[in-house]
Amino acid sequence: MTEQERFMKEAIRLAKKAYALEEVPIGCVIVRDGKIIARGYNRRNTDKTALAHAEIAAIKKACRVVGDWRLEGCSMYVTLEPCQMCAGAIVQSRLTEVIIGCMNPKAGCAGSILNLLEMDQFNHQVQVKRGVMEEECSAMLSGFFRDLREKKKKAKKKEE
Repeated sequence: MTEQERFMKEAIRLAKKAYALEEVPIGCVIVRDGKIIARGYNRRNTDKTALAHAEIAAIKKACRVVGDWRLEGCSMYVTLEPCQMCAGAIVQSRLTEVIIGCMNPKAGCAGSILNLLEMDQFNHQVQVKRGVMEEECSAMLSGFFRDLREKKKKAKKKEE
């Protein structure tokens, strides 16, 4: 197992925590000097805020650990391509690298719809690696939405 796979496995473990809360299963870890310094997973419904994305939670924790808002020299591993809010926070926090499990063709801003992470127009660009453990990350998300559709069907039948 490569180091990238090891860290992505931890992000997947966190995504499963979100899944257990009936949240979209997205998990994230931030690594510095070969060690995980912060973790996060999606909690939007649980915390009732649009800001409770896995990446934002991990960035906040990493900044506390580092003692600075700049996360230079840190790498983020995230199971799903970041949205525009998270991609902006990644650039603003000066993360060095982002490793992505699977892409998000409907809302991704690290290459799918936009690529905010590698824009020359910004004062900071982030190195991006895509497709690490892509099948496992994608299957988890597909399973979540399949389960969600089934729950909605069952709830609708009960109402009838």
